[in-house]
Amino acid sequence: MVISTGILIHSFYKTKEATPPNKVERHSYRAAYHFTSPDHWKNDPQKPLFYEGNYHYFYLYNGDYPDGNGTEWRHATSKDLIHWKDEGIAIPKYTNQNGDPWTGSVVVDKENTAGFGKEAFVAIATQPSKDGQKQEQFLWYSTDKGNTFTSYSDEPIMKNPGTKDFRDPKIIWDNTNQKWVMTMAEGSKIGFYESYNLKDWRYTSSFSTKNIGVLECPDLYQIRADDGTVKWVLGVSANGKAAGKPNTYAYWTGTFNGTEFLLDNNEPQWLDYGFDWYGGVTFEDGKASDKLDKRYALAWMNNWAYANNTPTLKEGFNGMDSIVRQIELKREGENKYYLSSQPSEALKELSSSTNSFDKIEVDGSETLDVKGDTYQIEADLSWSDFKNAGFRLRESEDQKRHVDVGISAEGNYSYVNRVFTDQPDETNQLVESTAPFDVSKKKVHLKILVDKTSIEVFVDDGKVAYSNLIFPHDEDKGITLFTDGGKAIFKNMKVTHFDPIN
Repeated sequence: MVISTGILIHSFYKTKEATPPNKVERHSYRAAYHFTSPDHWKNDPQKPLFYEGNYHYFYLYNGDYPDGNGTEWRHATSKDLIHWKDEGIAIPKYTNQNGDPWTGSVVVDKENTAGFGKEAFVAIATQPSKDGQKQEQFLWYSTDKGNTFTSYSDEPIMKNPGTKDFRDPKIIWDNTNQKWVMTMAEGSKIGFYESYNLKDWRYTSSFSTKNIGVLECPDLYQIRADDGTVKWVLGVSANGKAAGKPNTYAYWTGTFNGTEFLLDNNEPQWLDYGFDWYGGVTFEDGKASDKLDKRYALAWMNNWAYANNTPTLKEGFNGMDSIVRQIELKREGENKYYLSSQPSEALKELSSSTNSFDKIEVDGSETLDVKGDTYQIEADLSWSDFKNAGFRLRESEDQKRHVDVGISAEGNYSYVNRVFTDQPDETNQLVESTAPFDVSKKKVHLKILVDKTSIEVFVDDGKVAYSNLIFPHDEDKGITLFTDGGKAIFKNMKVTHFDPIN
């Protein structure tokens, strides 16, 4: 991804000092259980990889933000994808006449195909080159498990072929054909390349798109569906606004023969319908014996339309990731498949207490005797006839401020509406995110994650998910069930409160 925007610290998390007598502790907008930048700025995640018991995560970081430009790769490690240890800067910026390193990907070269040693970490990233600031690809390698990288050359390993957009290389190992495969974002198309040594690359084909803007951060992988079929998935960060679609992660299922991607259906599907799930990456479950049954996914939880509009700036940082999701491929109809998302099971480790409700009938509104700002709420919602029903979350005492999650029977859609709480879009154009929903089913399962500055929603099995930033007042912690135009039944409802990781 192109980025217009590091002071190095040794740990994400500082020891919390006791609050002095007669002094009120200052409210913090730092997320309780989401990955956040330790300071200054973060945006694009780079695909995490699993090595020797740890997930290694690199992300774009700017230690000079908001007063200076340029990103570099910062490194963090985790055993559970919830708790993270900061490892500092891995690929620094402005070390030569080329510009700062942007998005790319890193792999473990298990068989020493590149010649840097067995199991060297090899990263390829876009940089604006000294040759007219063209978007070109440069190689870095690490022989200390990703802690520090060395530049292979000040010259690009992939020169710009004459296009404005030529960025965000994503590399995978094609085991069937015993070669490296790269996908590259090239305007409205994805380019496919092959290599046997990670240094010399040959173009093989391209995949063109329509009406979803300039593409970024491509993704290519295999996954097994619930019917046993193994499919290839091509994903990309895209802007479907012109077609009334999200500005998140579009994907297609199909086949990949080693040189080109052949899609099942022309129209893309979307992994998220919110406003704040961009630069998404998926990656393997490193601990699973079968790598094809499921994957994990995460994304930068922000939007370029208002990326710098956040109250966290007063605390010296701007940047958060979505929660890590588990994604699975499911069959729906004849040769049609979709990705379903659910929060990572590791979140259960953070559970501190649970409020349970077997059945609540609502005709109007019902405020729970439960409050919180960091929790998961899930429930089965059913109805016979109504216009609208759902949850009002992070609600103020006077019930004027809240974020709404629900089902519109009149509109045949599910939704997340943040217009009634503080949120980052000053134009109020990006306030209600929606996705089609078949209300004739007369039931839905909702799973909702609430944190200090975010709300993420998973509808039914997770075919539809939403990720949105919100900035509620500290004291707004109410939970209200509501209906409009009829009665609804909320069953099997649980509110699971989370301990903070920070």
